[in-house]
Order: sequence, then C-alpha cells, then structure tokens
Amino acid sequence: MTVLHLADEGEAADLAAFLSRLLHYDRSAAVRLQAAGTALAVFGRPPSFEVLAVRAVRLAKPYENGLDATLDVTVSAGELLETVDEAAATAGVPGAVTGPPWAGVLPPRGGWRPEPGLPGPDALRALVAAAVAEFRSRTAELAPERRTRAELDRIGGEIWSRTVGDTGLPVRAVHAAQSLGFLRAPGGFDTDAPKLFSSGAWLRLRTPYGSVALRRAGAAGALGISVR
Repeated sequence: MTVLHLADEGEAADLAAFLSRLLHYDRSAAVRLQAAGTALAVFGRPPSFEVLAVRAVRLAKPYENGLDATLDVTVSAGELLETVDEAAATAGVPGAVTGPPWAGVLPPRGGWRPEPGLPGPDALRALVAAAVAEFRSRTAELAPERRTRAELDRIGGEIWSRTVGDTGLPVRAVHAAQSLGFLRAPGGFDTDAPKLFSSGAWLRLRTPYGSVALRRAGAAGALGISVR
C-alpha cells in the first residue's frame, strides 16, 4: 500500500475530521486524491450541498512505493479514514474504486480571479444561522399533510439557492463550508478571512482550512471545466 507521510499530527487529524464529515453525509463517499511533491488535494462531494469540497494536506515528503512523480486516484473515503494514523502522521492509500461522475470533472487548476463583495466570516456564519432558522420555522408551520419530502425540498431549495449579496455565491456553499469545518473563527489576520474567486464557469470559496467550488448558476456547456 502506498504510504502518505503527512506534515504533522495536526494535518493527520484535520484529514481524518474532513473524511469523517464527508462520511456523515454519505456513508459510501468516495474521494479523489491528487498529489505532487509535498502537496495533497483531497476532493469530495457531500450530496446535501451540491458542491465540491477540497481539503489541502501538507506532506512531510513525497509518497512511497515507487510513486515519485504524481498521485491521482479515487478511493473510498471510509477506507482511507481507517488508514489514518494521527500519532504517526501517516495515511495509506487504499485500492482505487470506480469514481462517481463528479470525480471526473474538477475545477480548473489555475486562472482564478478574486471576486469582490464577500462578507466577513462572522457575517457569513450569521447568514447560515438565519437560513437554518428560517427553514425550521417554515417547515414547522406546515400542516402534517403538506410536510412531504417534495415540499421540504422546495423550501430548502428556495432558501439555500439565495445568493450572498451580489457575489452569485449561493448560501448553500457557505453552509457547506461551515458544516465541513472550513468556516472557523479567524485568527485575527486578513489572510485568515474567507475569499471568493472565479475561473470560467466556476466559483470557489476559499478559507485557510479548505475550499468549496461549484458551477455558477445558469452556466452551460464545458466552459471552465477540467476533465482529468
């Protein structure tokens, strides 16, 4: 089994936490791993949020067992989690699985441009809290015969598809960032604040702890898609 040597115990713990959160939303979740040198990117797609989640992991050294160029494989998130050894700061790469459709369509590697208008982290967390409260309030008011999955999905879709100001970023993307542990309290530096970027048809909400990416609403065609 290929062994990944992570930079430290903290990187191992963060990777384990990310995988655990993905598995909370999908017990059969798969992740795509891409690594070169001492940088590892872990891609996942929690189905509840319809976004791609990206966790960057620092490696202490390139991986072993003959893979000295690049690593690109889709694996079971659960099997990968089982191999994470936080004390040793290592993880083993399990056998490849047939990847879900999203694993073949990733955001572009480059060409990202800053987008203005994103509120600060406190305002983003308040936005998510207000959306959750509204969903609970509106669904609680439904008569029993109207509390169907279709009606709950309709209300949720209306709330979570709203955009953050004029950015075009849907609130569900911010909710995903918070639920996956990416939207933490900043450390007091501007570099800690979430930032919004665009590249072609894609938007990317980036924080120091991970990113979420999604196609712009209404985007059509293959503009900005990287199939790898």
